[in-house]
Amino acid sequence: MTTSNKTRILVVHGASDVEARPDEADTLEQAAAVAASLRRLGFEADIRAVDDEESMRADLEAARPNLIFNLVETLRGEGRLAHRIPQMLEALGLPYTGCSAVALAATSFKTVAKRRMRENGVATPDWSANGTGFAPATTVIVKPVFEDASVGIDVGSVVVASEAPRTLSDRVARFGGDWFAEAFVDGREFNISVLTGPDGPQVLPIAETLFVDFPAGRPHIVDFEAKWVADGFAYHHTPRRFDVSAEDTDLIERLRALALTCWSLFDLSGYARVDVRVDAYGRPFVLEVNGNPCLSTDAGFMAAAAEVDLAFDAVVARIVDAAYPWSRSSAASMV
Repeated sequence: MTTSNKTRILVVHGASDVEARPDEADTLEQAAAVAASLRRLGFEADIRAVDDEESMRADLEAARPNLIFNLVETLRGEGRLAHRIPQMLEALGLPYTGCSAVALAATSFKTVAKRRMRENGVATPDWSANGTGFAPATTVIVKPVFEDASVGIDVGSVVVASEAPRTLSDRVARFGGDWFAEAFVDGREFNISVLTGPDGPQVLPIAETLFVDFPAGRPHIVDFEAKWVADGFAYHHTPRRFDVSAEDTDLIERLRALALTCWSLFDLSGYARVDVRVDAYGRPFVLEVNGNPCLSTDAGFMAAAAEVDLAFDAVVARIVDAAYPWSRSSAASMV
């Protein structure tokens, strides 16, 4: 099958509070970039914001797409609901990009994902739903169970274990939702992007986040400021790098294998990202698996793709091909 204006792709996202949340505003830019790429590849592409299944059904009835390019990270502002759109698409028999509803539900529920990893021999930091159970001297980080984009994470998120219950209560009061405490791995941070290729999942060059000139006492974390506050200290002092020193060759190979293990464990598809911390002894711990990572032009996933000369359109074409194989002969050949 060749692409034409009869091959319609609907790019859907769940961004709603774009005035207050820079991560959701970024989603709009991501959707626009993907739609523009699809048009360059020869598809007909439109964008829709959805906030529930019924509005999605109405959009599908109006647009009658051949494929959904799924960029829904939150639904009505809640990450816990993101899997409902692909779940509905599966019930309707409509193909869509990225991971399945089951995979998205499992990976977005971080404590459930951690339990599965632990049960299958994948190292992940200890955790607690209520902040108790850690040794008193343990340093922990308090994180949301469902939200990505470092929402609600700041320098005050890293505390000693005795303060974890109070910090959890504070975060629930301030941001709502569910939170948990995780043993803090004070070490190096890596992001491992994986993209479906003609021969299966391809681990893209691995990025390390550097913490440059952080003052004493400031935890080395990629918090909300580092990702979204353009005039903040962390935003300008957490660059990524892809160059690998000779002494890291073995570590990088272990990280590649770890990412592929997670890909298989959660039955991921299309594209994904695995976030890892490595402690002072060189031991990697998976923090989380993101089944729907950001595809913005300046995001880490696209930066990793660029390291192997995969342009934005080539990445989009691969993602489409994985979900809609009838396009493979034409979309992939256009990049």
